[in-house]
Amino acid sequence: MNVEHEINLLVEEIRRLGTKNADGQVSVKFGVLFADEKCANLFEALVGTLKAAKRRKIVTYQGELLLQGVHDNVDIMLLQD
Repeated sequence: MNVEHEINLLVEEIRRLGTKNADGQVSVKFGVLFADEKCANLFEALVGTLKAAKRRKIVTYQGELLLQGVHDNVDIMLLQD
């Protein structure tokens, strides 16, 4: 699959599942994104797509690698709207 296409889908899903903070930025918990059925069907490698989006400065989150369970409460922040 095309990486750009996957990142665009990721941005849509973050907007769908996330909430806006006081600064107007949208964020979602990794656990919410990972557990969502639609995301599970859309993304073969959610963590890889997140890493690619982070490298392109489209999203940000703490740490390098996110793992289910361990990092469920990590916020993924959308940097571009």
